[in-house]
Amino acid sequence: MTESNQLPQYTTAFEWVGGQEQVQKLVDRFYDLMDLEPAYTVLRASHGTDLDNARRRLFMFLCGWLGGPPLYEQEFGHPRLRARHMPFSIGIEERDQWLACMAQAMQEIELDPELQKRLATSFFQTADWMRNR
Repeated sequence: MTESNQLPQYTTAFEWVGGQEQVQKLVDRFYDLMDLEPAYTVLRASHGTDLDNARRRLFMFLCGWLGGPPLYEQEFGHPRLRARHMPFSIGIEERDQWLACMAQAMQEIELDPELQKRLATSFFQTADWMRNR
């Protein structure tokens, strides 16, 4: 049992999130917010009309990225994130909307605040690296 001032001990961020069910909730809330919130219109416009494929791929990617089952790699091979996103125009506005949308989704599904901070840092590093303009 941990003392109240200590963080819970998890082997992976995937466990800390709560496994596949919580990853799916996070991804679903992320894309729902993208559709609902005017603050994410530039981000939404970059995704085309149907979000089903994007939802599926982000879920699969995040499971492995968080230390869970490597679903994305099993189906598609190495993620090659930057290469796969090159066809899309990604600037500071798109990066910032993606990060804000993910932060809102993490908060709304009530991930542990410490986990949210840690993931936000990692998401920023990855999202900033994805910029191609």
